[in-house]
Amino acid sequence: MDTTQPRKYLCIEDDPEMIDLITLILNAPGVSVKGAHSGRQGLDAIRLEKPDVVLLDLMMPDIDGWEVYQQLKSEPETQSIPVIVITAKAQNIDKVLGLHIAGVDDYICKPFHPQELIDSIQRVLEKKPA
Repeated sequence: MDTTQPRKYLCIEDDPEMIDLITLILNAPGVSVKGAHSGRQGLDAIRLEKPDVVLLDLMMPDIDGWEVYQQLKSEPETQSIPVIVITAKAQNIDKVLGLHIAGVDDYICKPFHPQELIDSIQRVLEKKPA
């Protein structure tokens, strides 16, 4: 990966305060965090930006996170982009569905510790093929 290019993270989340919080947590030299406030906006941003990682909320008003995930993974030019689900759906069954059945790269439950998010992104990027 070209280290001169900033890392691009896309946060698809309908709560603007959560986007601000995630942006604040991830704010560092060489990192660009963009927010999308709906599933539809998120899909457009994914296709346009080709982010290094997508941070995806599941519960959104227009297109829910699972539909965004399915569309992302069904398109050849976006299917290799890692997805970390960040959601209030904290039931074990939701986590099992996300990680083992849908195959998301990681699953973080709100509320989360800032270091948990940073560690998750590092793990996912280390696994990603160059």
